Parts: sequence; C-alpha cells; structure tokens
Amino acid sequence: MTYRPKAVTIDDRAVEHLVDFCRANALDKLFLVADTNTYEAQGRAVADALRSAGFDLKQLVFTNEEVIADAAHVFDVLIAAGGEPRTYVAVGSGTLTDITRFASHRSHSQFISVPTAPSVDGFASIGAPLIIHGVKISVYCQAPYAIFADINTLAHAPQTMIAAGFGDMLGKLTSIADWRLGRLLWNEPYDEAIAQRTLDAVQICVDNVDGIGQDEPQAISRLFDALLESGYCMLDFGESRPASGAEHHTSHYWEMKLLREGRPAILHGAKVGVATVMVAALYDQVRALSREEISDLLEAATWPARDAEVARIRAAYDELADGVIADHKAFLDITPEEVEALKRRILENWDAIQAIAAQVPPAATVAELLQRAGGPATAAELGFDDAERDLGFDSGHYLRNRFTVRKLVKVLGV
Repeated sequence: MTYRPKAVTIDDRAVEHLVDFCRANALDKLFLVADTNTYEAQGRAVADALRSAGFDLKQLVFTNEEVIADAAHVFDVLIAAGGEPRTYVAVGSGTLTDITRFASHRSHSQFISVPTAPSVDGFASIGAPLIIHGVKISVYCQAPYAIFADINTLAHAPQTMIAAGFGDMLGKLTSIADWRLGRLLWNEPYDEAIAQRTLDAVQICVDNVDGIGQDEPQAISRLFDALLESGYCMLDFGESRPASGAEHHTSHYWEMKLLREGRPAILHGAKVGVATVMVAALYDQVRALSREEISDLLEAATWPARDAEVARIRAAYDELADGVIADHKAFLDITPEEVEALKRRILENWDAIQAIAAQVPPAATVAELLQRAGGPATAAELGFDDAERDLGFDSGHYLRNRFTVRKLVKVLGV
C-alpha cells in the first residue's frame, strides 16, 4: 500500500520541523545518512539539533568522491545502521535518498527525507533507481515518512544541481507523450488525470524558468513543489511511467556506460534534459510526416530480425546484455502478425499520434529553456562525443519494455 508523506514542509525552519516531528511521533532512535557535501550543507545542523534534543542518533557520512546508488553503498548503510530499529534520515539529493529509501525499506524501517538540492523528482516517490550488476533498474520501496526542505539550503545548492532538477522536470514533456503513445499503440496502463497533473507541474517550472536560473528562492520553491508533485504522480500510479520515457532511457544508458568505464556519472537531470532535446527532435520529425508518407514508410518498413537486434544489444551492453535481452523479450519475440497489426494501428491512429506529437515543444524551444535555467542542452556539454551521444540514443530504448517515440521511428524505419 502506498501513502503520502505524513508531513511536508518547505520553508526556512526545516530542522526545527524535523525535531518537532520526531518528538511528536516518538521517533527516539534515528540514523542519519549523508555525504561530506550534504553534511556540511545541512547534515551537521540536523545532527546537532537532534542530539541536543536528546535523540539517540547514529550517522554515516560517505567520504568518497562520488556516491552511487549501487549495492556497495546500500551495504555500507545497512552495516552502519546496526540491527536495532531506527528511523533513517536521508540528508542529500536523489542518490542519497534512493540509497536510504532502499536500505530503510529492506530493514522494515521508515525514512525521513531532508533534501539539500532541488535536483530530481524522486524525493516523494516509491521507486529507488539503483545500479544492480551494472544495469539501471527501478526497485519498489517506499515513500518517505516525512519531507523537510530548507528553502535557503535549496536555493544555495550548486546551480548545476538546480538546473538538473529543471531538466528532470522538462523531461516530462516527452515522457507523457511517450506514455500516451504506449497507451495508444501498445496497450500500456495509463491514467489521464495523472498525466495532466504531471504536465501542470512542468508548466510551473517553465513559467518560473528565469527565476530558477537566477536561484530566486520563490522560483526554487516552485521547482521543488513541482518535483514533489511528479513524485506524487509516480506514487499514485504505482510506477515511473508518468515521469520516464525515451529521454530517461537514454540517460540511463549513458549513466551505465560512464560507470562501467569508471567515469563520473554526471547529474541525472542534466543527462535527462539533454536527452529530452533529442527526443523532442524525434517528435519534430513525426509532426512533419503526412498520412501518405506514413503509409509509404509502413509499407516499406521491415521489422529488424531478432538475431540482428540481439547483436545490437550485445554490442551496446557487453556483459550486461543477457539481462537487457530478457527485459526486452516482448519486442524481440514479436511475431510477423503482431508487427502487421502494429503497423495498421499506427496508420489508423495517425491523427491521434500527430496530436500527441503536437503537445511536445520543438527541440529548439526545449534547448532554450534548459539554457535559461543554466543547464546543458547538448551531449557535447555533458562531455560525450558524437558516437557516445548516438549510442545512448540508439540503445537506451532496449532498457525498458515500453513503447516510446524511439520505438515508433524504429517501426517506421526513419
């Protein structure tokens, strides 16, 4: 059973609210998780306040340069927490929250989120995106028991992290379009009310883009509200479809590649924002195609042979390929009859597909919004060369059994 956090505050009294909440709910034993940066930004104040108030507090502060949401860091948290029941307190952004979310859930404990940057939309969600055996997967866990965000800490977060939060939200423009395509063409589960809530949250960010780019507290507060709402949408739907489409699949591939090569993973939202520009460009192409052109393309298109697709997956994912192949079974094992039925569905619903594509801003507009928020808009700004850029875009869609615009253009042979 999912639930909303019991308390959520965004103001300049986060630590005070946290202490009052713990006292009111008899949370006597606590376990704080942070890294060296987030401990200095907020964790030390949290720890001092809780200890001064008489709480039994243990803590783990990661000192390594880059904290990854993987098995090693989860194991470190579980070891440091000990065997007695404690309420976990995650002081940090997305990665630390996800590590704590998973560890607390698996140890049958609650966790409280104290965000230090408005960098991702996962604070309020139930899923923890983790790297397991090198593959990025979302693991069902739990929402936080409460969220206490200090607006001054959020507004003074590094601009790159603030821009990453904006990029993560902007990705919903294409993820919702992909979700609608999946409902229309692949019979995927869908909820229109949740889709609209997500788009309304994105619009709040777009309306405040310049203030976000200038670190204005009011605009940052609205960005964080939108990030929370996106998390609530995932929480209410029970999975990540409202917030994750082809743009996230591309980002996940890039992240996995970077980690395999021992390179810095780059902020999630920064990768998502750049990938959103690329996915929006596909929707630009879709909008430009007439029904007659689509009919010709579908008639000429051939579905890739299974062996050829498996070879592409193995070339792109190397030792991780077997797991990806298993997850992609529905597309790899599609029959010729199913392919023809899919083609007919595309042609019959082309007006509806065009309407979905029309709701995605042009790629140039998406890029401009990212730049106004202070974030990167091209793969080169992330440090990727053209080959790495294209590899992520061409191979990321294998990660999820979902029908996105990336799958649509593959069917069309564009």
